[in-house]
Amino acid sequence: MQLYLAVSPQEVRDASRYTRVFAHAAYRIGPESTLLRRDLLLDSRGGLLCVSDFDAPVIADPEKLAAAVLRECSRRSYTGAVLDFEAPPSADRAAFVGALAPLLSGSRRMLLIPERYAGPAHATVLINTAISGGNFRSRVQEAQNRYGQIVLDVQRLIMDFTLPSPSGEGRPLQLAQLQAITQAQRPAVFFSPDLCARYFTYPAAGSTHFILFDDAETISQKLRTGSALGVRTALLMYPEVSDLLEKLYAVSKQKKAP
Repeated sequence: MQLYLAVSPQEVRDASRYTRVFAHAAYRIGPESTLLRRDLLLDSRGGLLCVSDFDAPVIADPEKLAAAVLRECSRRSYTGAVLDFEAPPSADRAAFVGALAPLLSGSRRMLLIPERYAGPAHATVLINTAISGGNFRSRVQEAQNRYGQIVLDVQRLIMDFTLPSPSGEGRPLQLAQLQAITQAQRPAVFFSPDLCARYFTYPAAGSTHFILFDDAETISQKLRTGSALGVRTALLMYPEVSDLLEKLYAVSKQKKAP
């Protein structure tokens, strides 16, 4: 499985200790449908262009922005682009996806899009690995049946649920919060084969809390499961997994060894 590590320009040097296959998170949407770029190293070539829609204006000219993405891909020899779109779906962003997909496909480049924008031909859907219910293997298979070839969007799961939890919605935790809880509670930690995640319970303020979280082994297990099902590519975000990279890439290298 090919792993792309999404990094900002400031993170490239540290991340280069583990890999040189990056999704360069250095791009955002600017005024008048322009593509803005943060400072990249001169040798930042190859990999993927990663563009964010954080605080982005309306894309008034989707074709103009799509053409700018293609030019940048050509200039830096990127093999494709990933849309790191976090805002709710909108018509202008959907139009941009629709304009960009055939351009990149025509130049034999891939386009990775969030699942909520699925639909355009020639685009590959990102499937979030951070599930808190159901079965991970089934989730991947269902996505494959619906979208065809997919890419695993590896998001590190750290979630706190107060039981009972009728809505199934938990509270996201930072890694430091998880570490503080485990240090204070010293809980017995278990592995869920269905979710490919670890979990434990602990009491607090008269309630029982259920913590579901990923570590290097659970993420590796998700990657192995995806690979066994024919998924060829995964995307990881450097800030989320920076403390796990040594173990994650050690496992990856072991698999490639004869």
